[in-house]
Amino acid sequence: MGYATMRTLLLIVGMLLILVTPLVAVLPGPAGMFTFAAGMALILRNSRRARVRFARAMRRHPRVRALSDRALRRPSAKRRRMRADGLAVGR
Repeated sequence: MGYATMRTLLLIVGMLLILVTPLVAVLPGPAGMFTFAAGMALILRNSRRARVRFARAMRRHPRVRALSDRALRRPSAKRRRMRADGLAVGR
């Protein structure tokens, strides 16, 4: 299987996971949240267009970005918090 075929397959699996999320969400427990997160991860890893649109949305909505960074435990979130704290202390 070629690289492009594999990326397309993973993109389709990500879309299917997102489409299945409302059905899984009615089950007890946090399964819906995990299926949505897994679908988004697959889509963002395999689609440049999706990454660009996601980055734009995160720039437009900083509160959502902070929540997603914290949820994903991104190192960039830690750097932003440290930078913001440093600016607040320096004043």
